[in-house]
This record gives sequence, structure tokens and C-alpha cells, in this order.
Amino acid sequence: MNENNYLVILAGGAGSRFWPISSEELPKQFLDILGCGRTLIQLTLERFNGLIPKENVWVVTAEKYREIVMEQLPEIPSSNILCEPCRRNTAPCICYVSWKIKKLNTKANIVVSPSDHLVVDIQAFQSAIDDSLSFAAETDAVVTLGLKPTRPETGYGYIKADLTYSSSRKHNIFRVDEFKEKPTLEVAKEYIQSPNYLWNSGIFIWNVNTIINAFRVYEPEVSSIFEGLMPYYGTDKEQNKIDESYPQCKNISVDYAILEKAEEIFVFPASFSWSDLGTWNSLREQSDMDKYGNVCIGDNIKLYDTYNTIVHTCNKKEVIVEGLDGYVVAEKEGKLLVCRLSEEQRIKLFH
Repeated sequence: MNENNYLVILAGGAGSRFWPISSEELPKQFLDILGCGRTLIQLTLERFNGLIPKENVWVVTAEKYREIVMEQLPEIPSSNILCEPCRRNTAPCICYVSWKIKKLNTKANIVVSPSDHLVVDIQAFQSAIDDSLSFAAETDAVVTLGLKPTRPETGYGYIKADLTYSSSRKHNIFRVDEFKEKPTLEVAKEYIQSPNYLWNSGIFIWNVNTIINAFRVYEPEVSSIFEGLMPYYGTDKEQNKIDESYPQCKNISVDYAILEKAEEIFVFPASFSWSDLGTWNSLREQSDMDKYGNVCIGDNIKLYDTYNTIVHTCNKKEVIVEGLDGYVVAEKEGKLLVCRLSEEQRIKLFH
């Protein structure tokens, strides 16, 4: 393992889409939503085994989740858990942790990863990350992982890559032409016809100096806040200073703040199975289905004349479902959801 490699796990999500399984108190990244015995954030850390030393793993989360992170990820130092006092999207928290890491290691190469995604082919994933880290270490480039689309997905942002010429340093890394917002179905169908369009995974790789310089140029107000706190990092005054300063940051994603403005942006086009597990249907598609397209996660579930449906239960109650096609049935602690998968985007409006 390269001691200059660092991992930042973003774990501040609220988890409203997987109600009632997830909640504000326990979002999906802290749940065994796949029924495999490991939570999503534990699976996230595991897929970096052998790539990143555990002492170089950082987690950015909310104060109310700090104890949960410590319990679920006992391998990482508790001092590497950074707590946001309020939500300000991904740019401020990435800027914060980048200055923290720079104080420790000016040669650091950083992977930023969401805490709630699913990757099936770990070997292919690690190969992509390893190549991207070495590329970022040798250049001033920002690298993102792009996934080759398998369907016209409207729930993901896209990356338009220039696949004409690969980088001279890495033949499997290409320059980004443009970032695209989540498309309509018609536009997504057009994207999937071209090899240049990739799903934006939200996984970023860069050298610490590259990202800090980018913040200085494109978001100087945000950068100056966290650069000004350098004397307090690692001291008992740090959290109080962060609590005072953090609300001053604008609410902006790193995509808007940096990626859509910077010039040296590259993508690693990957083809391993990946999902951001943003919907019940994405969970169904990534799970083992029966021959009727059904997925059952939980004990004592029986289905009759039911198709293309996911049933997720947390209690030991017997659950019998009959006659559904294209539904989610989810139960936890006395709360029950029965919803058409075609209408699941409305779930967060229902409760």
C-alpha cells in the first residue's frame, strides 16, 4: 500500500428515499439494506482494502452519526471522523478534509467516495482506482470514474468523454468534454447509443495540492475559510472553530464548484457493475431475483402470483404478498410502505 494514498468517505446523507427502512436517525449508509450482514458504509471501506491504509481513511458525516460511524468502522481512528455542524453539500466538506490532509501530508493522493453505493466486481474497481491514483499523483488532473451505461437511466448525471485520444500517461484515462445533468428518458436513450457518454459515479481522485489549488481559483471564499483554520486542525479548538465557520460556506456541490470549471478533468471509463442504490428499484436490480423478477430481503416472506416486486422486512413477522406486479413492500418497526415502483420518487413526499 502507498502511504500517500488517502480515502475520504462522504456519509452525511439523510436517507429519505428508502423510508421506512432508512430514516433521519439511521440513513441507508448505516443499514444492511442488501441483507448481506454488512452495512453500505462497511462495504465501502472493505472495497478499498489493500489500497488505502486504515489510518489514512477519513469520514465526513454529521455529529449525530459520529457514534454510529465509530461503531461500524472501528478500524479507522476516531480522530479521522469529521463532523459537519450543518449541511452544505459536497464542496465545503471536501475542502475541509483536503486542508486537514494537506497539513499531515503534502504528497497525499485522495479518493473521495460516497458511503452508500454498491460495487460488485471489487478487483476491477480496485484496478480502476489504482490507475487513477497513480495518474493523479503524476499530474495536476482531477479524475472521476465513469461507468458505461447499461440502460437509459434518468436518475444519474452523465459525463461526455473524448475517447478519441487517451492520456499519454495512462491509456485507459480520457479527457472530459462536458458534464451532463440527469436527462429525460428520450435524451438518455440518445446517450446510450454513443460510447462517449458515461454515468457519473460521484467518485473522484486527485492530489491534495490539485484540489486545494482548484478551490483557491474557483471557490476562493470557501477555500479561505478552511485555510484560515489550519492552525486549529488537530487541536481541541478545531470543532468549535468549524462549528462557527461552517455555516458561512455556500451550499454547493463539488461538481458545480470545481468539476464544471476546471480545465484538467479526466475520466476513467469503467465497466464493472455499479449502482448508487438511490431507489428501491435499483436495489431490486442489484439483488438476486427469482424467475419472476422478485426480490425478498428478510425472513419468512411468501409471494404468490407476484412479479417484479421487492419486499424488504426487518421484523420476524410472517409476510404474505399476493397479486402485485412492480411494487415495493417495505416494513420496519410498525411502519409499512406499499408503493408502485413507477411512483417511488414520490416516497419522500408521502411521510
